[in-house]
Amino acid sequence: MTVYLDHAATTPMLPAAIDAYAQAMTLVGNPASIHSHGQNAKRMLEEAREQVAASVRCDPIEVVFTGGGTESVNLGIKGLYWARSPRRRILAPGGEHHATIDTIDWLVSHENALVEWIPLDALGRIDVAALERAIARNPDDVALVTLLAANNEVGTVQPVADVAALAAAHGIPVHIDAVSAYGHQPIDFAALAAVGVSALSISAHKIGGPVGIGALVLARTAKVEPLIHGGGQQRQVRSGTQDVAAAVSFAVAATAATAQIRSETLRLGALRDRLVAGVQGAVPAVVVNGDPDAAGRLAGTAHFTFGGCEGDSLLFLLDVAGVSVSTGSACQAGIAEPSHVLRAMGRSEVEARGALRVTLGRTTTADDIDALIAALPAAYAQASLAGFADRTPTL
Repeated sequence: MTVYLDHAATTPMLPAAIDAYAQAMTLVGNPASIHSHGQNAKRMLEEAREQVAASVRCDPIEVVFTGGGTESVNLGIKGLYWARSPRRRILAPGGEHHATIDTIDWLVSHENALVEWIPLDALGRIDVAALERAIARNPDDVALVTLLAANNEVGTVQPVADVAALAAAHGIPVHIDAVSAYGHQPIDFAALAAVGVSALSISAHKIGGPVGIGALVLARTAKVEPLIHGGGQQRQVRSGTQDVAAAVSFAVAATAATAQIRSETLRLGALRDRLVAGVQGAVPAVVVNGDPDAAGRLAGTAHFTFGGCEGDSLLFLLDVAGVSVSTGSACQAGIAEPSHVLRAMGRSEVEARGALRVTLGRTTTADDIDALIAALPAAYAQASLAGFADRTPTL
């Protein structure tokens, strides 16, 4: 028996999304062509755009299809930054997804940007007062504010509306990375745009759609410089022939996921509670990270710190036991690194190295949770014996 508990990385495609994808791929036609085959493809594409728009409560024209969440984040951040030139400052919380971190680092290296990382509190939530002070120092030089809707590691929900209103008071655009939150929390882009959000990134494969398609939801009034130039498709924002089959499949997943948010939130919340109680019983010294309040976190995300061992060691040992989970650390050149999210939350490097993320989804059952809990004591005991990896390379 194998158990998959890494749904935040990617979740299984819905059977209906697979069927829609396969059926759409049998049809020929470039949606930019004016003959009947092309116009049929365009009809399918625009119907899919309408369905994705409905899932986030925006106008269809505001949905710009992309090659995935990472491209959407890049387009949102770089596009807003370039459009706001000569303003140079970018304000973002610590502990963001690497799609954001690496995009900002590139702008710093290549486009003369200045980044200010805003602190997180102990639960992983942005310090709004610190953001307010950063803006007040010189609001006229801030190009944009960007932040996650909910942290992709610990699941803490961010005060997006408060941040947007604060930025909007100074005419500063806000980009939201909603890839982790999409399908798990209702998203009302019209309401967010009304308080100052300019752009919001989502991805299909996090909600049961295909890998390789996402969207940047871009307010009608927002101005961005494109990353890709060509035929001028999609409001001159993202050129290139659009993937009709992927959009159709995305739309099926979007409709299903948003229709089930309320029931799935309750179901996954109960399973998460079972998981947390079981893990605490199996390893009493474990620390549960993120907001303990159900209203302040994603229902299907549980993040733990296990003292005295590497999170990577636990991941590999659980994998051998047939349970797939994730770690809060990144692995570069085979050397385990501490979770940058936990470090941004004020944890020590040692604490940040024992992180493990367990994320639940549509296919998760109580038996899956129990299988992890049963495998954990032996895995933790063995990982503890191994201790911490030597981070100093030896010749």
